[in-house]
Amino acid sequence: MINKLKRKFVVLATVFMLVLMSALLLIMNSINYYAIISESDAILDMLTQTNMMFFNDRGNNFDEDFDDDFDDDRALPGKRGNFDGFVPRGMSPEVPYESRFFVVTVSADGEILQSDFSRIISVDDETAKDYISRALESSQSRGFIDEFRFSKTTDGGETRVLFLDCGRKLDSFRAFLWTSVAVGLLGCVIVFIAFMLTAGRIVAPIAESYEKQKRFISDAGHEIKTPLTIINANVDLLELDGEKEELTDIRQQTERLTELTNNLVLLSKMEESEHTLQKVEIPLSDLVSETAGAFRAPAAARHIDAALQIAPDLTINGSPDAIRQLVSILLDNAIKYTPEGGSLSVELTTHRKAAVLLVVNTTQEPVNEKDLQHVFDRFYRIDASRNSQTGGHGIGLSIAKAIVDAHAGSITATTSDGSDFRVTVTLPLQ
Repeated sequence: MINKLKRKFVVLATVFMLVLMSALLLIMNSINYYAIISESDAILDMLTQTNMMFFNDRGNNFDEDFDDDFDDDRALPGKRGNFDGFVPRGMSPEVPYESRFFVVTVSADGEILQSDFSRIISVDDETAKDYISRALESSQSRGFIDEFRFSKTTDGGETRVLFLDCGRKLDSFRAFLWTSVAVGLLGCVIVFIAFMLTAGRIVAPIAESYEKQKRFISDAGHEIKTPLTIINANVDLLELDGEKEELTDIRQQTERLTELTNNLVLLSKMEESEHTLQKVEIPLSDLVSETAGAFRAPAAARHIDAALQIAPDLTINGSPDAIRQLVSILLDNAIKYTPEGGSLSVELTTHRKAAVLLVVNTTQEPVNEKDLQHVFDRFYRIDASRNSQTGGHGIGLSIAKAIVDAHAGSITATTSDGSDFRVTVTLPLQ
């Protein structure tokens, strides 16, 4: 149990760190990305709002051949614009002149009217045509096309498309992204190792308290056995003088207390030695059939309709005595709390390389979903009055869970409609 607690602590702490680190990385990189967009849009606004001459001296004299326009325009330097009064606060006045961009004006029918490629040399004719076409088809006035941020403005039926090269900014963003992810993963690995090394110290107080509890149960159980044995011996002597009702009650109560003590000691031992349980190959189908057969008579005495469906030739690796006790606990519990005339079914099937044992019994009182979460807790009783009448201690299902855990299986309690109690045990097949 303590080892499971350590593993859960390490897993939960690591998952929390991963979630926290992921959130931080997402926030940082989102801020970085939107900062790039904001800066690029500020430059686009500045270029759009200025009265600079985008087009060179020959920009208005286009040849009919679009390819020749690209070549001529790229070969001639553009005029230097005046950005005074348009540079945003905090931005260097040199930014407009350091930026790489090109601009195209298109008529309403899609004809290229003007273009200026004097501020960029990294875009060839085919790429430029593709960018212009994609920008015009886009329903957004601004966006990214590859590594270019574009802006569309329409005036008098003409559309001006300005493309700003954001390649260096995006490269820096990607470099920061991958660096931050690598650093984040490294940090999570370091934290995971730190949790692994310190988990023992962190759960030490809980482990110490749990060990003291187990020792108390074990020691108290052994101490209680002695007076119970003496009481039973004295009852035997008194009964020699004649049977008395009071003596019968004393014997019943001492036997009940003895059973409870033995179960507590057994549960404590199983939790202490769950990893050293002696396991052999078990013919599970035969064992379940044999154990269930012993409960036919008690079921018939209470007019309970018992059905048995066992898949043949199933074997597991485990302790025969422990598995036999598991089946006995489940069937004894089912018969005790099934009303007269009710029904009980036992099914043993296979599912995904595991043996599945299902025990279902009808109930007299409705089963609350909230109670099902605690039925495997020690001394938990769904109906305390009925358990007292049947002699239950509220510890049988706790023992069943300990047995299943010792065999690396799982056990759950459910109800289909509140009128039945279903216990499902899953054990790995050999």
